Amino acid sequence: MTDTDSTQTTTSRRSLLGWGGAGLALGAAAAGGAAALTRTGDSAGGASPAAEAGAAIPFHGAHQAGISTPVQDRLHFAAFDVTTDDREEFVQVLKDWTEAARRMAAGQPVGEGGYGGLPEAPPDDTGEALGLKPSRLTLTIGFGPSLFEKFGLAGRRPEALVDLPKFAGDNLDRNRSGGDLCIQACADDPQVAVHAVRNLARIGFGKVVVRWSQLGFGKTSSTTPEEQTPRNLMGFKDGTRNIAGTESDRLEKFVWVGEKDGAGWMTGGSYLVARRIRMHIETWDRTSLQEQEDIFGRDKGEGAPVGKAKERDEPFLKAMKPDAHVRLAHPEANSGATLLRRGYSFTDGTDGLGRLDAGLFFLAYQRDVRKGFIPVQRNLATDALNEYIQHVGSAVFAVPPGVRDKDDWWGRTLFAKEA
Repeated sequence: MTDTDSTQTTTSRRSLLGWGGAGLALGAAAAGGAAALTRTGDSAGGASPAAEAGAAIPFHGAHQAGISTPVQDRLHFAAFDVTTDDREEFVQVLKDWTEAARRMAAGQPVGEGGYGGLPEAPPDDTGEALGLKPSRLTLTIGFGPSLFEKFGLAGRRPEALVDLPKFAGDNLDRNRSGGDLCIQACADDPQVAVHAVRNLARIGFGKVVVRWSQLGFGKTSSTTPEEQTPRNLMGFKDGTRNIAGTESDRLEKFVWVGEKDGAGWMTGGSYLVARRIRMHIETWDRTSLQEQEDIFGRDKGEGAPVGKAKERDEPFLKAMKPDAHVRLAHPEANSGATLLRRGYSFTDGTDGLGRLDAGLFFLAYQRDVRKGFIPVQRNLATDALNEYIQHVGSAVFAVPPGVRDKDDWWGRTLFAKEA
């Protein structure tokens, strides 16, 4: 293809799509990421053999489950707004949520009475997950910037919890963005994940309200090196360079907040960026194989980087086109920035114009958003992939450390009385 042909093709794509595009490490096949093999709960982040399908992942630990634990097959993510102005009332919601999450992660019904209880009162559990296995359910909570405008928390907002800037090509829907807090429910059974979010929303009724939510399927990040790398809806392998769960040194460096990072209550936590990325897959599906591979910088079949034979061969970035996705997303192009990714594919009906509303629900954990997602996303402003994607939803959350034991609860370190 000549330079002229390439320019004409790009112009044609833009005319067909009707927008300029937006960037992000869609697969960020080289942008990094991490997934531990099992939930160990120790601060070192070590790993043991992956949990069997249907098994329970321990709820307690130094870090919240659902970050470096194995990536499950299904997702239900929900952002909430707090409607109560009573601090103690909200703290009680967090305590009640923690107890419910602890039971659901173990495959138990919510409440001591479970589905039973007084016939005159609603059951403690909605019942649709009764008889189902735990399905490796993990529940992860995060606090958005707007929460720190409530309950006298302004002085406890971490410096790293920044409002994301507007990136080139963003077309964000306010109804799919932001939130005072979030719940990420991941499981191998979609009914188990949906049941978890439904019951937390029910428990919080009158104090919190769902702002927006997203269902996801088909994990788009590799969890362990020995597993087959998953593919995104564009058909390319995703997450080749994700950190293995045994790489505790890299988890400490790129994911977990340290004692010297400020905001001591966040020690052992992380920061989450959630982005809803619409893929214009109908146009992508009419794009030549060669152009698709040039855009990503990888072979579509094997997943090998340009000029290499195997998926996991070290990429030679200069062999790729300057605007190739892998080249721009690679840590070498971003001062070493590395993200832990737990994204999922989604399809949500149509857009009213006969096209599927489909794409990637991008989830990335990092030690500091200012050194992770923001510089990577800015570097992707010239990504060739931007012709086929657009960011339509966005949120950022501070994810506190894990619940240590049965007497601990989500957010205790944030809401504990300062000495």
